[in-house]
Amino acid sequence: MNLANIRALVTGGGGGIGGAIADELLARGAAMLLVDRDETALRRAAERLARFGDRVGTLAADLTRTDDRKRLCNEAAAWRGGVNVLINNAGVNHFRMFADQPPEQIDLAIAINLMAPLHLCRELLPHLQRQSEACILNTGSVFGAIGYPGYAVYSATKFAVRGFTEALRRELADTGVSVRYVAPRATRTGINTSAVERMNAELGVAMDPPELVAKAVCDMLAGGKVEAVLGWPEKLFARVNGILPRVVDGALRKQLPVIRRYAGESAAATKA
Repeated sequence: MNLANIRALVTGGGGGIGGAIADELLARGAAMLLVDRDETALRRAAERLARFGDRVGTLAADLTRTDDRKRLCNEAAAWRGGVNVLINNAGVNHFRMFADQPPEQIDLAIAINLMAPLHLCRELLPHLQRQSEACILNTGSVFGAIGYPGYAVYSATKFAVRGFTEALRRELADTGVSVRYVAPRATRTGINTSAVERMNAELGVAMDPPELVAKAVCDMLAGGKVEAVLGWPEKLFARVNGILPRVVDGALRKQLPVIRRYAGESAAATKA
């Protein structure tokens, strides 16, 4: 797609990866409708991006609510003539061992990470199919290809998003709507606790700045790539896990004591 012709709806656009995507796409000439449930974050994003004038719009919405999603889709179909790109980026992640995961965290992760993208795609698809060219880009995770201890629920939602994206891409193969999937590795955003950052440092796991993910998203929209796993060796591990999962089982088992220790710290900090 020509990035200057993009009118994109970005969920989770108040900061983190969503905010970085907005920065990058706006700099390349696109227009962005940013959605977040955090009104303060949206206001700060609008102030930061004020120099782009009416190419920036914001809308506060709770993607777990049917009425908010309906309102959002109606606004998106009308904004600047209607969006032609949907970027499902909003997500939550609670780092802790599954036995310690409260039911409400499980429900929230499924609602935001999985159900919201499915519903938004279904609701906006008729509008997108009326565009001369359109795109759906779903943000997944390397943990959508590698089930990782401490992230059982998050992995479940991202595995599902990856499968949904693949199936939808094949359903729409003979239409003008392309469907793409980007899988970042660990990224330095507010979704990760300090315990996660310290664990990754101890295990030697790299964490990318959100700007790197944003650049990859822009390159995917501008080019023909439909799926990307970001980072090395994570890209290799994802491939090995698909072919020889027992090899990855053994490697991760060695990390379990460290993962359990930091997952306990993260859970305790959440309760405090």
